[in-house]
Amino acid sequence: MAHAIRFHETGGPEVLRWEEVAVGDPGPGEVRIRHSAVGLNFADTYFRTGLYPAPLPAGLGVEAAGVIEAVGAGVTDFAEGDRVTYTGSPLGAYSTERVMPAGSLIKLPDAIDFETAAAMTMRGLTSAYLLRRIHPLKPGDTVLLHAAAGGVGLIVCQWAKLLGLTVIGTVSTEEKAALARGHGCDHIVYYRREDVAQRVRELTGGAGVPVVFDSVGATTYTGSLASLRRRGLLVCFGTASGPVPPIDAMQLAIHGSVFVTRPALADYIADPAERAELAGELFGHVASGRIKIEINQRYSLPDAPEAHRDLESGRTTGSSVFVL
Repeated sequence: MAHAIRFHETGGPEVLRWEEVAVGDPGPGEVRIRHSAVGLNFADTYFRTGLYPAPLPAGLGVEAAGVIEAVGAGVTDFAEGDRVTYTGSPLGAYSTERVMPAGSLIKLPDAIDFETAAAMTMRGLTSAYLLRRIHPLKPGDTVLLHAAAGGVGLIVCQWAKLLGLTVIGTVSTEEKAALARGHGCDHIVYYRREDVAQRVRELTGGAGVPVVFDSVGATTYTGSLASLRRRGLLVCFGTASGPVPPIDAMQLAIHGSVFVTRPALADYIADPAERAELAGELFGHVASGRIKIEINQRYSLPDAPEAHRDLESGRTTGSSVFVL
């Protein structure tokens, strides 16, 4: 029998259960995939707590990598034995195997192993659209990056250097500062003991930055706005500390006619051609070693409650995966 993590009610990590599940044959447009590694993402906790509603009982997880075991009618782009990765599919990645739509899959180059793929498909594609699609950044620009030692943060730091950008990164500890610096972060701001906006102004000669990448949300929003230069862009792509407050349009004018966006990865990979282009650029950087994926935590799937506790407490750095 296949196994999966499921939850029958929303709540803390204790609601996650390791259960036997039946996995049938794939239907039209579907494949059956056996997972080798599964990604652990902060957004997974939003479904568990009910912040992101899901019909109950539900599976969990939207990112994994493995091998296709069977294909359904009408599937022409994939075959049995193909190595694949995915993100953004229906909930259910926390499982040993599953049936899912073929349209969610991305073929995985032989040069990238399953653990690396599960650790970086969502984070890597997020980094790709942040740096390559959302704003016309140019060499010499300086950006502010919150959670610089996180999974997305470490990838953005490395990719930013390839693009000739200067990165100001916020972290909470000396350990995380060293990690961020080691991956290309130019300037560190300790957000718990420093005024982030003030430090950004000091580091930019008073001008501020053209873009702030903010995955934290509630606790960083005000400082992020105050760090922007005139007509800058605040990219709120995560809510680790809670949702951003309601936006007061007049405050955008007061801070220099700035812009705010709340993007979702799904809208940047919905088009298969664009997804393939972003994935190809990401995979090329990773396969060549230009971008290294740090897997700093590994868990077994039955230990999902422990993994969620670590994630929510801020004890993790880099990427985390479940290894099967």
